[in-house]
Amino acid sequence: MKVRDSGMPQEQYWASFFNVEQALDTLIPQQNRNGDWLEVGCGYGTFSLPVATCLTGRLTSFDIEPDMVERVNDLAKKQALPNLSATVRDVIQLGTGQEEQSHQGVMIYNLLHLENPVALLKEAHRNLEVGGCLSVIHWRSDIETPRGPSLDIRPTPEQIIQWMEHAGFQNIQSVDIEQSCPYHYGLLAWR
Repeated sequence: MKVRDSGMPQEQYWASFFNVEQALDTLIPQQNRNGDWLEVGCGYGTFSLPVATCLTGRLTSFDIEPDMVERVNDLAKKQALPNLSATVRDVIQLGTGQEEQSHQGVMIYNLLHLENPVALLKEAHRNLEVGGCLSVIHWRSDIETPRGPSLDIRPTPEQIIQWMEHAGFQNIQSVDIEQSCPYHYGLLAWR
């Protein structure tokens, strides 16, 4: 299922919204880098490729678009990242297909404006080991941005925190990514 009001611009334009290397220090906690991670919606691999380089485990990325998955897998091969694999899968409809409590982290970036965000957050919670981390970024809803869904369907950080709590997360914190991702905000939550 395609997320409403989504779409990818040209890759260079998309990449200009993020300083990924700087953001990783905040978005992928050091204590959670020693296990396997999942990524829902890999897109061009903007975050997938750098995240794979900082993990000791595997990063399994999903996207609904076959072209995006093929691109990420090609780049992973070219960059000698055997711990990164992308798969075509509708995670919103089908879940991840991964075992319960089998991952140290889950990334959900720019997707929580979908129709039923709590269901996706519950699936992330199901996948996380005890102590596992959910890393979320989303387009800011308090300013106009050069891309992103319409402002009226963008969730606020407070809404996402409520959804996370409803999904079972207890330890939730806002993280400052303004310098690295000025059009976004970040949240971390642990199982």
